[in-house]
Amino acid sequence: MTTTETTGTAPAAQPDGTPLLHASGVIMRFGGLTAVRNVDLTVNSGEIVGLIGPNGAGKTTFFNCLTGLYVPTEGSVSYRGTVLPPKPHLVTKAGIARTFQNIRLFANMTVLENVLVGRHTRTREGLLSALIRGPRYHKAEARSRARAMELLEFTGLAGKADHLARNLPYGEQRKLEIARALASEPGLLLLDEPTAGMNPQETRATEELVFAIRDQGIAVLVIEHDMRFIFNLCDRVAVLVQGQKLIEGTSDVVQSDDRVIAAYLGEPIATTEGDAGTDAGTDGATDAETDTDPDGGSAAGEQENDR
Repeated sequence: MTTTETTGTAPAAQPDGTPLLHASGVIMRFGGLTAVRNVDLTVNSGEIVGLIGPNGAGKTTFFNCLTGLYVPTEGSVSYRGTVLPPKPHLVTKAGIARTFQNIRLFANMTVLENVLVGRHTRTREGLLSALIRGPRYHKAEARSRARAMELLEFTGLAGKADHLARNLPYGEQRKLEIARALASEPGLLLLDEPTAGMNPQETRATEELVFAIRDQGIAVLVIEHDMRFIFNLCDRVAVLVQGQKLIEGTSDVVQSDDRVIAAYLGEPIATTEGDAGTDAGTDGATDAETDTDPDGGSAAGEQENDR
């Protein structure tokens, strides 16, 4: 693993040490395969935490356990001290939002409409109010539109509010997904490979955006394969290998660890006693997933490759 370069960006906010998300002893089995093995992870308020590992390490499976897409076979996930319900929309309502590796926008809706979808957990107007369309409904709609436009301004997309989402360049579609996630007013944002397919300029812009999100008081947990991006961005980095947490620490500690280097070079990592022969390196077998998007969309039958 190579030493990263610093970007010169000085994060304005600092972690305050207050636990926000706590995953304890998370195990996820699919039949005879164990995709996640007894993983503990804490994200504190004001932190940016990275989650890395080779292909098939169980990163996205673990993300799915955190966001209610999967119910862990064992272990628990709590947010602000309360165990999260195993329903994506309830997890979003509790204060956790996420994006996905595969872009999941409503392609035939406008940029503004996509962000408004993300507001659904923060609006109180029901079916009757929507049918009657009285003054209260119109006030709520105006508030949602105003907030959506603020988020588009924040992500640099305000000028394209009326464009169809499918017509945005790839990098801007990624930004739109983040804006939609932020529309649910989360305390914690989970980003699954936010720079996948981006050029260096787009990656740098995403890095600045994540810092700006953190500076607004939102903690961030991010999966990424771009090591320079991760090590420049994160306060702490956790490494998953064969579904187990290998090491967790600062960027300097993680990138100099011999076990991490061995994992990325393809050398075997010793399994714990009793696990040998169960599923090392087979997490990819669990990757055909049918997910419900906690931001309001759905993706039935989409192949989500767990990196």
